[in-house]
Amino acid sequence: MAFLRSVPLSESGPLVRGDRVWLRVPQMSDYAEWAQLRGMSQEFLRPWEPEWSYDELTRSAYRRRLRHYQRDMRDGVGYAFFLLRNGDNKLLGGATLTNARRGVSQSISIGYWVGAPYSRQGYMTAALRILVPFVFDTLGFHRLEAACLPTNEASRRLLESCGFLHEGLARKYLKINGLWQDHLLYAAIDDNLRS
Repeated sequence: MAFLRSVPLSESGPLVRGDRVWLRVPQMSDYAEWAQLRGMSQEFLRPWEPEWSYDELTRSAYRRRLRHYQRDMRDGVGYAFFLLRNGDNKLLGGATLTNARRGVSQSISIGYWVGAPYSRQGYMTAALRILVPFVFDTLGFHRLEAACLPTNEASRRLLESCGFLHEGLARKYLKINGLWQDHLLYAAIDDNLRS
């Protein structure tokens, strides 16, 4: 396997399509829908995310976020996606691939969120089932890592249903909701999913 892969891009970045959902790079034109969904989901997301900045939902903060995403994609170290429903293209959530390590590691980490109105409806499962092959087949990684809070039963079930295996516990791993918290570590390996 080559250590670097070119990523097929639309005019704005990679597209990943599935039967129920599709993923694409966030655009400035998504701001109003994103801000509304994140705003109405703030209490739902709070236990699972880093503390939001005072200006989290402002247009300027969103613009900075997009610049960061574009820089990471250009440098091949990360890819951000919005999750949209097929048919009406409704924004449901998002996923980010971050901390890409090439060379002998060939690994990348995934994080994801879904808006409160769309939770527990199988949308994120559908998203991961198309995103995982994209990570291995298109981006050329060997290992996809994820972490979740031990109390996040829905996220644990999601990862396990999509072929991730529990590998251990990282103590005080990420600062979530203002506190350094332990996380369960999961990984999907290209070879395991193909056997």
